[in-house]
Amino acid sequence: MAASEALSAIYDASYSRLVAQLIVITGSQEEAEDAVQEAFVKGIRQGARFDLIDNPEAWLRTVAINTQRTRWHRSAVLRRLLPKVPGPVRPVEPTPERLAVADALARLKPEWRTVVVLHHLADQPIEAIATQLGLPVGTVKSRLARAREQLGNDLRISEEADHV
Repeated sequence: MAASEALSAIYDASYSRLVAQLIVITGSQEEAEDAVQEAFVKGIRQGARFDLIDNPEAWLRTVAINTQRTRWHRSAVLRRLLPKVPGPVRPVEPTPERLAVADALARLKPEWRTVVVLHHLADQPIEAIATQLGLPVGTVKSRLARAREQLGNDLRISEEADHV
């Protein structure tokens, strides 16, 4: 049986059971489903090595629980730090221009949107983005250029539609 078929069979046999177990642990169906789905994604990333796991359901359960524990830890750190982070001076108004930009960003391929956000919103230099994402500098530049072109086209079309 191919790795994808084996994982699919395990998914069919154990997904509901794992979610039910994680609901009891997390107290939330949404969190449970997210953690179990993340476990299956990690299983997929294992490729053929997944077939060598003696008890795949137990492995998936462990991964799902560890995923949730990591989320809880990060959430606790965030709650601890949030009171120390100053809030915005004034709320950000969802102007038509901001909504158009957000809409155009949402239409970008995720890998293009990531470099745009890191470069233009997080003010990261291209070299730092390349290092952070594990990509060649040329790939980051290419994605940024393609994203800018698509954003320009999308925003131009949006602006033209507003004036009709």
